[in-house]
Amino acid sequence: MSRAPRLAVGLVATSALLIALSIAAVADGVISGVKDAGVQDGVGLASFLIPIAAFSVVGGLIAIRLPRHPIGWLLVGVGLLLSVVVASSASSVWMLEATSAPQAVGEWLSLPGHVWVIALGLIGAQLPLRLPDGRLPSSRWRWYSRISIALIAIAWIGMTVQPGPVNGVAGTANPLGSDTLKPMSGAIFPAILSFVGGLTALIVRYRRADVHSRVQLRWMALGGAAFLIVYLGTLPLSHVGAITFLSQAAFAALPITIGYAILKHRLYDIDVVIRRTLVYGALTATLGAAYLSSVLVLQFLLSPSSDLAVAGSTLAVAALFRPARSRIQALVDRRFYRRAYDAQRTLEAFAARLRDEVTLDALDAELRAVVNATVQPAHVSVWLRGAVTDPGRSGRRTSSDVGAL
Repeated sequence: MSRAPRLAVGLVATSALLIALSIAAVADGVISGVKDAGVQDGVGLASFLIPIAAFSVVGGLIAIRLPRHPIGWLLVGVGLLLSVVVASSASSVWMLEATSAPQAVGEWLSLPGHVWVIALGLIGAQLPLRLPDGRLPSSRWRWYSRISIALIAIAWIGMTVQPGPVNGVAGTANPLGSDTLKPMSGAIFPAILSFVGGLTALIVRYRRADVHSRVQLRWMALGGAAFLIVYLGTLPLSHVGAITFLSQAAFAALPITIGYAILKHRLYDIDVVIRRTLVYGALTATLGAAYLSSVLVLQFLLSPSSDLAVAGSTLAVAALFRPARSRIQALVDRRFYRRAYDAQRTLEAFAARLRDEVTLDALDAELRAVVNATVQPAHVSVWLRGAVTDPGRSGRRTSSDVGAL
C-alpha cells in the first residue's frame, strides 16, 4: 500500500478510535450517574456518529481510490475534526464529573472541542468552492477562499478563548479564557456569510460545467437539500430525542451523495430520483393527512375508542393510494417536467388519432409532425415495409427535414 492510502486509512482509524473513546466516556459517565451535558446525551452522541462515520468513510474511500482528488482529503479531514469535537466534549465532562482527576485536566481537554468552527467552515465555504473536482472555479476565487479561511481561523481563536465554565459544568473555567481576545469570536458571523459565496461559486460552476459534471453537482445538491429539508422540517420538534437524532443523522446525506457522484462513473439519472422523491414525498404527506383527518372525524362521529374508525380510515387510505399517486405524478410532471409532460400528452393524442388514419400519406405527415414536436430532430425518415414488387425494393422510404435543433 502506497503512502496516500496508508494516510487515509490512518485518518479514518484515528476518527474511529476517538469515537470509541467517546462512547466509553459516555458509558462510564452514565454508570457513574453523570447528568447529561453536551454530547453526554446518548441520543445526541448517536446522532453525531452517523455523519462522522459518513464523512470519514466516504472521504477515506475517495482518498484511497483517487489520492490526488482534494475532495476526499477534505471530507476525511471534516470527519476527523468532528470526531475530535465529540471526543473532547465527552472526555472533558467525564474527567470533571465522573473521575477524581485534577480539574485542570478536564478543562484543558475541552479546548480541542472548539475545532467545530473549522469543520463548519470547511463544509460551508471550502467544500462548495471546490466541488466536484477539488479545484476553484477560477483563479479569481482564490482571494475569496483565503478570506474565508482567515475568518474561520479568527472565529476559531475567539471561540477557544471565550471565558466561562467548561461544557456547562459548574465551578470550572476555560484555562485560555481572555476578555481581550473575546471579541474575535464575532468573526463567526462573517464566516457564516461567506457560505453564500461558496454557493454562488457552485452555481457559476454548474452553468459552465459539462454534462457529466452537471449530473455530479445535481447529486451533491440533492444531498444538501435532503439534509436541509429534514433539519428545517424537524426544527419545531427539536426537543424530542428521536427527532433530534433524525435531523442530525440526515447530515450524512451530504458526504454520501458526494462520494457517489465522484466514485460512480456512470451516474443514475438524478432527474428520475428527484421526480420520484417529489411524487412519493407528496403522496406520503397527502395519505398521512387523509388518514389522521378521517380517524379524527370517524372517532368524533362514532366513539373515541371505536376500532371501526381506524379500520375504516385504513381502507379509505388504501383506496386513495392509486388515484392520489396518479394525480400527484401528473401535477409534478406538469409543474417541474413540462417538456416530458408535453411529449407524453402529444404521444397519447397521436395514438388516439392513429386509429382514424386510413391513408399512408396522412399517417406519414402526422408521424413526422409528432416526432418533430416531441424530440425535435434535425432530420427524420420514415420507412414503410410492404409487399415486395421489385427485387431491389422492399418498401418505400420518405424523408423530410423538419428543422435544425
